[in-house]
Amino acid sequence: MHFVLRYSNFLKDNEVHSVTFFKTLEMKRFTYLIRVKFSGSRNSGSVALYNSSLLLDCTPEIGDEFTFDFKEQGRFRAVQTARSATGNQKQFFTGVQRMAAKVLRVGLVGTQFMGKAHSNAWAQVNHFFQPGTKAEMTAICGRNEERAKGMAEKWGWKSYETDYHDLLARKDIDLIDICTPNVSHAEIALAAIKAGKHVSCEKPLAMNMKEANAMVKAAKGTGLMNTVWYNYRRVPALALARQLVEEGRIGKVFHVRALYLQSWIIDPNFPAIWRLDAKTAGSGSHGDLNAHIIDAARFITGEEITEVVAHMETFVKERPSGEMSGGLSANTKGGGKAKMEKITVDDAVLVMGKMSGGGVCSFEATRFAQGRKNGNRIEINGEKGAIVFEFEDMNRLKFFDASKPGREQGWTDILATEGNHPYFGAYWPAGHIIGYEHTFINQASDILAAFAKGKPAQLQPDFANAAKTQAVLEACSDSSAKRKWVKTGC
Repeated sequence: MHFVLRYSNFLKDNEVHSVTFFKTLEMKRFTYLIRVKFSGSRNSGSVALYNSSLLLDCTPEIGDEFTFDFKEQGRFRAVQTARSATGNQKQFFTGVQRMAAKVLRVGLVGTQFMGKAHSNAWAQVNHFFQPGTKAEMTAICGRNEERAKGMAEKWGWKSYETDYHDLLARKDIDLIDICTPNVSHAEIALAAIKAGKHVSCEKPLAMNMKEANAMVKAAKGTGLMNTVWYNYRRVPALALARQLVEEGRIGKVFHVRALYLQSWIIDPNFPAIWRLDAKTAGSGSHGDLNAHIIDAARFITGEEITEVVAHMETFVKERPSGEMSGGLSANTKGGGKAKMEKITVDDAVLVMGKMSGGGVCSFEATRFAQGRKNGNRIEINGEKGAIVFEFEDMNRLKFFDASKPGREQGWTDILATEGNHPYFGAYWPAGHIIGYEHTFINQASDILAAFAKGKPAQLQPDFANAAKTQAVLEACSDSSAKRKWVKTGC
């Protein structure tokens, strides 16, 4: 295989010049425009080639041609020599270039709401990001064979399984992506780690701290990825909020107040599904919604929640038996009068807490907030400034800068759609907003990038980080039951 490089416009030192790069392969000719930067000595330079760098130790002249010889080495090609048009050899970069991305073979477990969100993320991520690793949608797994097969066909999974044990036994799977009800998170994750698989798991991490601690212990020291899909961390505006706090723009944090308000089960005839059963969900709005805003508070501030007092309430005590039908919709089981089932999780939760930096926090989560569909809001008030984020207007972040003169102070409405905002540069021109599904694509890109860097176990939040959110959730549950302040251990 040969690559021919012609210097077409070499002008003077210390400038970047356009170069025509010809690639000839199987009688087809492709032309690429690349850029070459030369040093002031005119005796060296660099050639951008497939996002790698070649160091030049010759002085190119106008019209010079160089042929690059490559030696195949698996997924890599090593640059060996370069020859000028006159046949003189010029020694180039002697290291190894990555000419093809690594491949991460994904096996996803779960075919409902999160299975759909994750399937879309894996299908789309390499269309927008170039993280150095390519996602291969190898297999999806679900207990319902018809649904698993349908998901595979619709979303582009190469195959499907109906038992996650069969998925773990496959040698063509690198990562197990867990999108199942909370009750099976620990079971599948522990089995996957034992099988030597990398793991990404939907939130919350586990049903309780006993499971969470077992997951942390199993993952520790393995070098395997063990990350949790707290996808709101990957909202560009929320990630920008973290940057502002890290830069000291709001100073010492005094208040964190967060709400997560939904209304989809207000109807008392809405069926009793797995999300309303403590045996499969662990908790209700607490583990489903409160987990997100607790994690967001920890993520943005960089602080821990050290002590809490909480109250939980269940408004509807019984519901007709039912099952999920897609998204957050459900159907009643059987015909006629359905069997009534006791509801064993919270419908709403209120929390007050203390932050490790000396501030205070409050969290409210409910599925009974009439008029609210997905009202995820967090406000952080500091010594030097404040921020407000609302997910239903997810492309915006409100920022108050108290360092400005009084007559100039006011809330700045930041549209986080610039190329230098977190994640957004991979998508559209400024002002062309993104949506909910992109938070999962962004996290998938971070997963792939971690593999490209050779550091999959370092991606955050890992199990140990997510276990701290789990500790806060459990302390809240204990506080509500005991009706007193409880320390989180964080």
